[in-house]
Amino acid sequence: MQTRKRPFQDVTNSHDERTFILDPHTIKKPTLNNNVNEPNNEKNRIQVYVRVRPQNDRELNNSSLKRILHLPDEKSLIFDPKEDGLNTYFYQGKMFKEVGKKLNKNLSFKFDRVFNEYATNRDVFNVTTKDLIDPLLEGCNCTVFAYGATGSGKTHTVIGNEREPGVIYSTVMELFKKIDRSSDLEISISYLEIYNENVYDLLAPTTGKSLAVREDSKRGVVVANLSVHYPEDTNHLINMIKIGNNNRAKQATNANAQSSRSHAIFQIYIEKHDYSSPHTMSIRLSKMSLIDLAGSERAAVAYKGKRSQSLQREGSNINKSLLSLGNCINALVMKQKIKTTHIPYRNSKLTLLLRDSLNGSSKTVMIAAISPTSQCYEDTHNTLTYASRAMGIQFNYKPNMMSINARGSNPTIEAILKENERLRNENESLRNENERLKRELIEAHRHRVY
Repeated sequence: MQTRKRPFQDVTNSHDERTFILDPHTIKKPTLNNNVNEPNNEKNRIQVYVRVRPQNDRELNNSSLKRILHLPDEKSLIFDPKEDGLNTYFYQGKMFKEVGKKLNKNLSFKFDRVFNEYATNRDVFNVTTKDLIDPLLEGCNCTVFAYGATGSGKTHTVIGNEREPGVIYSTVMELFKKIDRSSDLEISISYLEIYNENVYDLLAPTTGKSLAVREDSKRGVVVANLSVHYPEDTNHLINMIKIGNNNRAKQATNANAQSSRSHAIFQIYIEKHDYSSPHTMSIRLSKMSLIDLAGSERAAVAYKGKRSQSLQREGSNINKSLLSLGNCINALVMKQKIKTTHIPYRNSKLTLLLRDSLNGSSKTVMIAAISPTSQCYEDTHNTLTYASRAMGIQFNYKPNMMSINARGSNPTIEAILKENERLRNENESLRNENERLKRELIEAHRHRVY
């Protein structure tokens, strides 16, 4: 049966009688609505955003590729939309499939926001990450991680380049703006990668040794001997980020000329001391983790012309850790229904390090990067399903506050608090004296003029 195609952008808005008669979905709606929660109604859950990258030169020059995404609005996405009744027809009320034609999936997804090809890294930061700065300074742990297939634009979103800096750069700049207003905050950073299931320090690469991941009863999951740095200003911090990015494992594949072969985790630690009470010293601790995951990939696509044992081993370890992450997300979603569900955090170094970000004690944002063309059909479908499932993860975060009672517990702390109280009173006296002298100077100037 022959029917005439219409332009892609007009397909979903077509409501003529012919389309209605031939469209099987008017009788049977898509059964897959992957969202566990509606974005507007559920606030206490992981926030999931989708970013569609622009087509690259290879895709633009390939006329056989078609677009597989339609974005009806800022929060909706249709994967593999129906094409004006093609592939199916009706005969006496029964639906038949045309020989040799594959039925379109026509799956609808809803997310917290869907960014089209024209969105910039700054647009993504303003919507996804900017609002996490204040909770971070208030003592809440925050996590932002990018997920997607190789070549989908994750690294560009998180790290970016000199012309268009990524989320890490924008977060650092915004954070330093607010830290300048508060003198009692201390900031430190670390930068590591997980390569072939081994953890390496990107800011101290001269050692070349993998680091052990351990569980501490007080501090949670920690990386032993990971270097921690105290940036002096934004320029110092940005230079350290560049050093870490240059030390990260990269290699060319068929899917991407600059494929990241490791998961990179950039962490910012905030420590705030509160001496306002003469009896108690409070310490507020928080951290933000900005994570660029390595891309999931299929050997038949990624290594088609670049077969090597090292690439295949890297790809195998990448997919293993991402599979573990997917299993953890599935278990966390099921935990909302079955309270005894086991969460397999120990199955990989990645999930072990992300445990605090996934178990509900952190405000977490996921940015899913996808391609718009049929060349990445399966990868895009898997990423969307993965991201939609993640929206079912609930969290119950709270500030990390530690209080120390100074009276009779530690003479050193008590002495520090007393000295702090004395300096505060002295500072108040000097401020009052300064105001008095200022008034006298104004009064003397007034008499001199008149």
